[in-house]
Amino acid sequence: AQTVTQPQPQESVQETGTVTLDCTYSTSESDYYLFWYKQPPSGEMVYILRQNAYEQQNATNDRYSVNFQKEAKTFSLKISDSQLEDAAVYFCAYSGAQ
Repeated sequence: AQTVTQPQPQESVQETGTVTLDCTYSTSESDYYLFWYKQPPSGEMVYILRQNAYEQQNATNDRYSVNFQKEAKTFSLKISDSQLEDAAVYFCAYSGAQ
């Protein structure tokens, strides 16, 4: 079975600052996808980015980037130049490739 863990209950950052959100996971599969989503106070789930496990290059999307370490099974999200609209609950998710 696969598990995903986010150890940080809350993070604070000054506007225009940088924050990193941690995610660890476990899996016995070699081919899979990892995702980051955010849920702002309005309630909708907003897709941020996806990392393919077989890609060595870290995924990026505008001010968002990840540090994906396949061997260590970590998948951290870095938010640069933080804005007020970044205030949200962030979710890390796993999906098998099949």
